[in-house]
Amino acid sequence: MGAIKTLIIGSGGMLGTDLCKVFPDAVKLAHRELDITNREQVLESIQRIKPDIVINAAAYTDVDGCEDNRDLAFQVNGYGPGYIAEACSKIGATLVHFSTDYVFDGSRNEYIESDTPDPINVYGKSKLLGEQKIAENTADYRIIRISWLFGIHGRNFVETMLKLSSQMDKVKVVNDQFGKPTYTVDLANKIKDIIELETGIYHLTNDGVCSWYEFASAVIDNAVPCTSEEFPRKAKRPKYSVLVNTKTEPMRHWKEALKAYMKERNK
Repeated sequence: MGAIKTLIIGSGGMLGTDLCKVFPDAVKLAHRELDITNREQVLESIQRIKPDIVINAAAYTDVDGCEDNRDLAFQVNGYGPGYIAEACSKIGATLVHFSTDYVFDGSRNEYIESDTPDPINVYGKSKLLGEQKIAENTADYRIIRISWLFGIHGRNFVETMLKLSSQMDKVKVVNDQFGKPTYTVDLANKIKDIIELETGIYHLTNDGVCSWYEFASAVIDNAVPCTSEEFPRKAKRPKYSVLVNTKTEPMRHWKEALKAYMKERNK
């Protein structure tokens, strides 16, 4: 058998950059090279490259921005993944795709892979459509739900806190939304294992649950807790978006991952 050929879509993003390190020989397509909302372009590109595995890290992740740009959100996060799945099915490739904890409404303390999604914002609804379109268009997929992502190569909560901390005496952070912070390096390193598993949905996060305030307090020393009502946002957030991984070995605790992140960024 020849070498397995991998294609990474969204290679220029925060997660995509770390995926490129794990799959150094992969064919890499950034947004400027492939518009996943263009069905013909997606089908042509994937059929021309003929990969064995397609990893889609392209997404519109601005949760509040999705409320203002609903059509774009559904095109990028919903229909685009469906086009990729269609192309994968035509050439017999495995699709790995990243979804989100925000497909759930947050009314329960935690969620396993088989729980029924019920998103409460446009971002979550668009990502759920992506999951559905993938399942409609290919039988060989790994949908990985992730949460509270932070990584060296993009805008993220840790960098926002560090910036605000240097500008303000006190940084207000909500203490009534709970989830699992996840380091892009740890996530990227786990993908080879997921590819070996059966088709389906997987929850993959760093271990440990915290509030945004607890997460912030691990990064800066001048965070102060507040409620979601005190800090209104355009998109409603789930109160609990804790993903429970029932299918794979757990990853290290988010505090250990955060230490690794800080060490890497301070090099």
